[in-house]
Amino acid sequence: MFLDGEEWRTKFRDFQTEAWRLETLPQYLVPQEAEEIEAFRAGKRIDPQTFSCNYTERLERQRREGRRQGRVHVVTQPLSEYLDFEFSRYYRPHGRAGEEIRILDVTNRDNPLPDVQDFWMFDRSTVVLMHYEPDGTQISREVYEGDPTPFIEYQRIAVAESVPFLEYVKE
Repeated sequence: MFLDGEEWRTKFRDFQTEAWRLETLPQYLVPQEAEEIEAFRAGKRIDPQTFSCNYTERLERQRREGRRQGRVHVVTQPLSEYLDFEFSRYYRPHGRAGEEIRILDVTNRDNPLPDVQDFWMFDRSTVVLMHYEPDGTQISREVYEGDPTPFIEYQRIAVAESVPFLEYVKE
């Protein structure tokens, strides 16, 4: 089953305890971000202390409701321009709003999750595979119909092998 639109938004609205993401790419090409990336390139930055949007408001509401959202991003040095942008534009304000963001840097070590693709997992029971072109252009989202156990293990490994985002960026 492929997810888009309201079906996709429902996953974030209806999860009970946890929404969790593994990110493995050095960039994601999302048309909605084009203007923000150009502003970033021009030196414009947001203030993560005061920035608010629908996404950060949802994260804050989920946290108050006792629901968690988190992610681990697998990276290598040097960071891509996109990762610099993502760290500044998304990770800083999203972390302040309650998302549990971690970084797994595999620059000088073996990747403990080789060949594992990007995915979202909801309540450790529903897995959505994120399909991308090699350049980071999203192709589709697909509900995984198999046993979620391997993905629960990928999450365990990713969290155990990573560090909190603010520790990674030394804040």
